[in-house]
Amino acid sequence: MSLTQQKYLHQFDLKYGCNPHQKPAAIHSLADHGLPFKVLNGQPGYINLMDALNAWLLVHELDQVLELPSAASFKHVSPAGAAVSVPLDDTLADVYGCKNQDLSPLATAYIRARGADPLSSFGDFIALSRKVDVYTADVIRKTVSDGIIAPGYEDDAFKLIKEKKAGKYVILQADPEYEAHELEYREIGGVVFSQLRNTIQINQKSLLSKIVTKTKEIPAEAVRDLILASITLKYTQSNSVGYALDGQMIGIGAGQQSRVDCTKLAGRKAETWFFRQHPQVMQLPFQENISNVERTNARIMYIEGGMTAPELRAWQKLFSSQVELLSTEEKGQWLSELNGVSLSSDAFFPFRDNIDQASKRGVSFIAQPGGSSRDEEVIAAADEYGMVMSFSGIRLFHH
Repeated sequence: MSLTQQKYLHQFDLKYGCNPHQKPAAIHSLADHGLPFKVLNGQPGYINLMDALNAWLLVHELDQVLELPSAASFKHVSPAGAAVSVPLDDTLADVYGCKNQDLSPLATAYIRARGADPLSSFGDFIALSRKVDVYTADVIRKTVSDGIIAPGYEDDAFKLIKEKKAGKYVILQADPEYEAHELEYREIGGVVFSQLRNTIQINQKSLLSKIVTKTKEIPAEAVRDLILASITLKYTQSNSVGYALDGQMIGIGAGQQSRVDCTKLAGRKAETWFFRQHPQVMQLPFQENISNVERTNARIMYIEGGMTAPELRAWQKLFSSQVELLSTEEKGQWLSELNGVSLSSDAFFPFRDNIDQASKRGVSFIAQPGGSSRDEEVIAAADEYGMVMSFSGIRLFHH
C-alpha cells in the first residue's frame, strides 16, 4: 500500500512538491500528537520543510550533546554550514561583516554557520537551537534566506524577522519535546522503504574511545569540533566529509559518489574559508557602491582565480585600483599556516589518498568508522603526518 493511501493522523497540504509540476503535495505525521512544528508565518514549501526538519534535528542534537547554542544553514537537504557558539576573534568578525556589532551567543553561532560557505548559504533555511533574541534577529534580517526554524522567538525578534520578504518570510516554531515514530518511511516509484530512525548517540565516548594512531592526545577544542563535524554529517547527504575548526564547520562535502571527492570538495571549501582571512583578500579596494554580496563573491573569485579574460576585466571594475591575484607561492605559504583542523567522515576511508588530501588542509584530528581492508595503510598515513585518528565504528550514511 502506498504511503499516500494510508490514513494519516495529521496532514499539512503544500503548494507543490520538489518542482511546480509535482502536485498535489503534502506532509503527514504518523505520531498521535501532531507535527513537530507550528507555522507562525509564511507558506513553507516541500524543500523548505525537508531543510527545516533536518536542520532542526541537527542543531537540537548539537545543543543536547555540547550544551552550547547551535545553528545550521541548510540548502537542498544538506548543511552549507553548522556551528556552536564560540566567540569570534577580530579577524573573523571582520571577515563575517559583524565587527563592532553587539552579538548574543546564539547570533554568534549563526554568523559562524552562515559564514562558513556564504555562496552556498545564499537563500538558506536557518535552524537555531534556542529561543531567538533580538541580536540574532538583527543578523537574520540582513541576510538572503528562505525561512527559519527555532524553539521560540522573543516578541521584538519575531517582529524583525517577520518583515522579511514583504511579510511572507517562513517562520516555524519547533517542538523540542516532540517524539517521532520509531520507524521512518519513504516511497520511491511505488516502493515503500522503512527503517528504524537513526538515533545513534554521538558523543566523546562513542566517537573517540578507540584511538588507532601513535599520537593519542586530543585537546578539548578538537573533541568539540570532532563531535560537531560528526553530528553535522549525520544530517548531510552521503557520501559526506566535514572539516571543523574553532566550533564551526569550515568545509562540507556532500552527496559525492567517491569518498576522496568528498574530501577534496570539503577541503577546497575549507581552503576558501581560510583564504578569506588573508590580509590581501580582506583589504581589496572595492568601489564604494559594491554590495556585500558582490564583495563576498568577488573575494571568492580572487581566492580561486582561474578567470577568463572577459571575467577578469568585469571583475576588475569592482575595484578602485588595479588588483593582482595571489601567486601560487603566496597561496602555499598562507595555507601552510592552517592547522589544528578536525575532520569527520560518514564512512571509512578506503585508501590513504583521503589522508593525503586532509593533510594539505591543516587536519590534525580525524574521526571515522574504520573497517576498510586497507585500515593499516590509512593508519600509517595518519602517523606519517602526526595526526590523531579514532575509529568509532559508527557509519552515518544519510539519504
